[in-house]
Amino acid sequence: MQTKPTLSKSTLRGTLLFVLVLIVIFVLPDLIAHFSPKEKYHIRYSDSAVQEAVQTVKRNKKQRYQPKRKKERYSAPDRAFDPNTYTVEQWMALGLSEKQAAVVLKFTKYGIYSNDDLKKIFVISDELFQLIKDSTVYPARSKPNYENNYPTHTFAEKQRVNINTATIADLDSVWGISAFYAKKFIERRDLLGGYYDESQLLEIWKMTQEKVSELAPRLLFDQSKLKRININTATTEELKAHPYISWNLANSIVKLRSQIGRYNRIEDVKKSVLMTDELYEKLKWYLTC
Repeated sequence: MQTKPTLSKSTLRGTLLFVLVLIVIFVLPDLIAHFSPKEKYHIRYSDSAVQEAVQTVKRNKKQRYQPKRKKERYSAPDRAFDPNTYTVEQWMALGLSEKQAAVVLKFTKYGIYSNDDLKKIFVISDELFQLIKDSTVYPARSKPNYENNYPTHTFAEKQRVNINTATIADLDSVWGISAFYAKKFIERRDLLGGYYDESQLLEIWKMTQEKVSELAPRLLFDQSKLKRININTATTEELKAHPYISWNLANSIVKLRSQIGRYNRIEDVKKSVLMTDELYEKLKWYLTC
């Protein structure tokens, strides 16, 4: 008869010891935690004081990085005004700095006659221009008789360099005009047939209103030296050679002449649908009949 195997005492002791070690490993940490003394105080974020402090820090941080509301810089005038008569203080009241207001006065010293002239003053931003453009009034520009009836030049005018007859050397001798711009002035003068007004210098590359205002007192714009085009005899090619006349306008002027027979006054070219009032004011200096 077969007998059941029995564990030896040493094997039994080893098994019990292994079980005891497992109990120690898995149970002892919980026992230690259970019987350890708890902290007397425990700070929680739910505490009202701490929560208030956290909220205060968040509010301060948000305010620190929140973009500041832009202050309105410019003001509209309370009544209509002539920019030529405004003082530094009055320009500053509209929002310009003292230096900017002084620059504006340099331009108005020689007179400005339209919002187009005003807009060309570089220190007047588009924002300010939009605020004041509907409140501006201007004096009438004096218009000399351009049909061969010219005023006698004063002594002061004779001290100026006549830009319509000057050579490159003459213009280069004028303070503020370099040899480069002396050449550019003459090239443009030859295309136009002469300058009737200092504003035409702004048509030259990189010429600014500030620079023109600086040069104007040193230059003479003698309208008697302008080269004129006879609108009763000029061909389309001769007319379109002028910088202010497009091919379509030249063709229109010639066709209109053939319809009416001849032009009795230069104002008759305004009958062309392509001739705007603004263009006529520039072009009339170079036409004759």
